[in-house]
Amino acid sequence: MSRIGKKPVSIPSGVEVKLNSNVIVVKGPKGELQQEINKDISIEVEGSEVRFVRPSDHKDHRSLHGLYRALTQNMMVGVSEGYKKSLELVGVGFKASVQGQLLDLDLGYSHRILFQVPAEIKVSAETAKGQPPVVHVEGVDKQLVGQVAAKIRSFRKPEPYKGKGVKYVGEEIRRKAGKAAGKK
Repeated sequence: MSRIGKKPVSIPSGVEVKLNSNVIVVKGPKGELQQEINKDISIEVEGSEVRFVRPSDHKDHRSLHGLYRALTQNMMVGVSEGYKKSLELVGVGFKASVQGQLLDLDLGYSHRILFQVPAEIKVSAETAKGQPPVVHVEGVDKQLVGQVAAKIRSFRKPEPYKGKGVKYVGEEIRRKAGKAAGKK
């Protein structure tokens, strides 16, 4: 039984929910998101709650029940509060700058990396003296924010010996001892 699918999604104040056949549209102060829902799962909007009902206990229906409930919850949070991921650029000479929707990264390669950010995402870069540069990725769509942050991280993943690379703020990098440790 899907315990997540049974929980109703509460609608925060300032958020409007509309149903157009099998598409749910959530509109809030930060933006608007829409999600297509499988025709087997029915949606009920009652007061300040959205409920999802599945027709049977078939395996496919159970999985879709929890999925669409979770996606709708993420949409509610996204249009009311938004999502944010921050990445640190750890390494000597690593730099980041933003010109409009173009992220310019200098990650120690022989060339600079120019990354075109999707229009729905807002990217900013900050550099503080004595601290590694930080890139902030913000938006209303949780999936897109995570995908863009993962793409930026993939340009130079942190390595286990010195910890250099692009990592999430607060991420713990598993460190290795290196070759000097084995000679004793």
